[in-house]
Amino acid sequence: MKLLHNKTALVTGASKGIGRSIAIRFAEQGANVAFTYLSSVEQGQALEAELQSKDVRAKGYRSDASDFAQADKLVADVVTEFGSLDILVNNAGITMDNLLLRMTEEAWDKIMQVNLKSCFNTVKAACKPMMKQKAGSIINMTSVVGLKGNAGQSNYAASKAGIIGFTKSIALELGSRGIRSNAIAPGFIETEMTGKLDEKTVQSWRDAIPLKRGGKPEDVADACLFLASDMSLYITGQVIQVDGGMLT
Repeated sequence: MKLLHNKTALVTGASKGIGRSIAIRFAEQGANVAFTYLSSVEQGQALEAELQSKDVRAKGYRSDASDFAQADKLVADVVTEFGSLDILVNNAGITMDNLLLRMTEEAWDKIMQVNLKSCFNTVKAACKPMMKQKAGSIINMTSVVGLKGNAGQSNYAASKAGIIGFTKSIALELGSRGIRSNAIAPGFIETEMTGKLDEKTVQSWRDAIPLKRGGKPEDVADACLFLASDMSLYITGQVIQVDGGMLT
């Protein structure tokens, strides 16, 4: 039996990178997958076709999770289309890096809107159907930067630290309803974005990690699969670092 057989998952920001790997891993393990994308339309459509080829139901939604009304409609549409919502993964996020002295108010507000408010929007909408089911797994993507901070990323670090506090609070609020709430904190994960960076810089980052390599999107997807499945039924309110020992 596949780990997510007959479960319905919603993954935000899934057209590429970590989100795409999570959606694929979930489908491979039998989940019906709804996912969102925004600007990457072609990649979103390609992912929908790829997921459907794995003999599960899959649908991509062009939806902005940082918009309260859109997030509310998204969750309602998914429940109508798929019949349930068992797993929510808040993966959508952006960076707008700068030193505090040069950071604009817009750059601060935008990061909070996309990274943090999107979690509030989707979890608020999803907790209603999950409470009716008396079961559900909420997984919010934070970052090691949310745990230790990083120069030039005060807005990003604050948004990701906020996700941790939010995740733990929701675990306390919804635990009695059978709903689990956990966070994953990826470290240096090698994606299309890091592929554009200087190789020497990237290698120096790898060398500083105890496992001596950058993470793969699949490493994060596997941790996500564990938290989404019944293998983690007694785990809630936790932050799992997927960082190769970076913060050990």
